[in-house]
Amino acid sequence: MRSELEYIPAKVKVIDIYRETFECRTCRKNEHFSIEKPQVPACVLPHSIATPSAIAHTMQQKYEYAVPLYRQEKQWQQLGIKLNRATLANWIVLAAQEWLLPIIKKMHEYLLQEKVIHADETPVQVMGEKDRKNTAKSYMWLYSSGKYDPIHNIRIFEYQPGRKGDYAQNFLKGYNGYLHTDAYVGYEKVENIKHCLCWAHARRYFIESIPSDADDLSGTIAQESIKQINKLFAIEKILIEESIQNRQKERLQQEKPLLEAYWSYLKINKDKILPKSKLGKAINYTLNNQQKLQTYLEDAHCDISNNLAENSIRPFTIGRKNWLFSGSPKGAKASAAVYSIIETCKANEIDTYKYLEYIFKNLPNQPIIHNPALIENYLPWSDKIKNNCGQ
Repeated sequence: MRSELEYIPAKVKVIDIYRETFECRTCRKNEHFSIEKPQVPACVLPHSIATPSAIAHTMQQKYEYAVPLYRQEKQWQQLGIKLNRATLANWIVLAAQEWLLPIIKKMHEYLLQEKVIHADETPVQVMGEKDRKNTAKSYMWLYSSGKYDPIHNIRIFEYQPGRKGDYAQNFLKGYNGYLHTDAYVGYEKVENIKHCLCWAHARRYFIESIPSDADDLSGTIAQESIKQINKLFAIEKILIEESIQNRQKERLQQEKPLLEAYWSYLKINKDKILPKSKLGKAINYTLNNQQKLQTYLEDAHCDISNNLAENSIRPFTIGRKNWLFSGSPKGAKASAAVYSIIETCKANEIDTYKYLEYIFKNLPNQPIIHNPALIENYLPWSDKIKNNCGQ
């Protein structure tokens, strides 16, 4: 007659683990002591009540759903469990250090093999940094594999105490592909790469140059620039499902002539605008970065914008509004690790909770130190993970 939706509240349970020990009485009579006991599965955090499911839940709540630890503390209290936020934070830090960082290290190796990498950075406040005030601005850096036919879908976050280009240079050491970024000068320190700048940023400058009280924009340089850039994005939208070869061919046939005409248009009109006005700055930005703005025409694996990186870093910026700061550098590094895992799982259509729980259940029982190659089976795109943790 009807269907109704009923909510069943979450439950928790305490699991007591015992191990039986057996002694051979006959051996003892013969003065040969023999005691047998079964192997106990390794725990995710020694000397802790934390289970794989509890840690996975805590991480998912904070880093995927942006629920701060003080709110999670109250949620545990409602379930009858007294867990303070410091304990929850320790779970995250220790589990990330022990079990997530080896996975991210391998992900980093694979990322440097990609043809295209997108990068972006955003501020974060971190308490307790050495020789720095708590009000100092630190940064969370994001590196992502490309949009078109990447070898693997990878997202890696890295906490650093600043925005110097040295951080990007060190992270990308040995990389020689295409690097998509905004025009932040720090990325100029990265060597042996082909730099692709973002047309979405260029368009934004022209949009911001339009006065809020402007009525008729027809024929203005700002409106014409936005119109021409929109044409490029419209073509890209049509080509999104094309093969690499077809996309490359169509870009050269359709977009290259548009760009050549647009460069000529800007050069003819730039002297008509005051260079220090918003429109003048937009024109100069675009012309000064002409070569890097059209690098994407060289290889159809490249994208017209850096929106992929901006979209990948957005979950961090949303979470930051709720939890405001990291309590320590260790906490910031752990946050970077968990975001790396969660966003890479999402990019590979892997259930983040299932994955984290699976990792914390299984990795402690694997001889990773003696056989590092085993980590391959636990990467978010491996067949083993797809079979056990797919959405």
